[in-house]
Amino acid sequence: MRGFEIVRPTTIERAIELLESGDPGVRPFSGGTAIMQMMKTGMFVPERLVSLAGLSKEHSAISVDGEGGMKIGAMATLSTLERNDLVQTCFPVLARTMKRLANVRVRNVATVGGALSHGDPHMDLPPVLAALDAIAILRGPSGSREVPVADLYTGYYETVLEPGELVAEVVIPPSDGASAIYRKTTSRTADDWPMVGVAASLRLSGSRISSARVIVSAATAKLQRITAAEDVLTGQGPSREVFADAARVASAHSDVIDDAHGSSVYKSALVEIEVRRGLRDAFEGETAE
Repeated sequence: MRGFEIVRPTTIERAIELLESGDPGVRPFSGGTAIMQMMKTGMFVPERLVSLAGLSKEHSAISVDGEGGMKIGAMATLSTLERNDLVQTCFPVLARTMKRLANVRVRNVATVGGALSHGDPHMDLPPVLAALDAIAILRGPSGSREVPVADLYTGYYETVLEPGELVAEVVIPPSDGASAIYRKTTSRTADDWPMVGVAASLRLSGSRISSARVIVSAATAKLQRITAAEDVLTGQGPSREVFADAARVASAHSDVIDDAHGSSVYKSALVEIEVRRGLRDAFEGETAE
């Protein structure tokens, strides 16, 4: 491997300056878990790496406002999400999901911003945040902008991030009584990257579903919100039949792909199973993923 430069800015403004050229050999990194694998396999040959580890602690802070909404700094580690009391109280699905993400060594260094920016459809965190209607706050040379996590991805390992832009923060609106779950099927160990990931959220008003979110990932080239399945659910009374109908629609509308984890036919069947079970779990308030 040829030599490369590592720089460690202490402000996000300086980090943006170092990245705004759009040079493909210049990349930011925080935990480095993904970029190191890309370097080892030769997928990425760096000229300069911009370490974000020197940014102030405010960029890893987690806070809750008076209405129950949450702000998560992009430099917060996945272990922090797993163990933080505010996360466990306000959005327990995040803490539960982290327990089965890779292993503790990865979670101790991998960050929220890195998990969102990498664009890998097999990541566990993005679909959960999308099901919670989370907003990514991006900062770049032109200032700040807000992008729903569900709209952050344009393709396989592709995002809407412009040259020099960084995920600075994630904002999650109050749950207002919604129940959310995440389920995944892995092809090897339980903590492996998923071959199918499903996140779902249900909010009830009386005896009817007032809003729903159904997100499919890993089986698809990018995180995919299945609005057709949400339409099946909204306004209906929760039942096995309604959940089964929504699951069939979700499978039919998911753009599943063939890869080393399984065929598209196999993964389509798994999407239907996991969506059906996930909706049941969300309705029943179960914690199993």
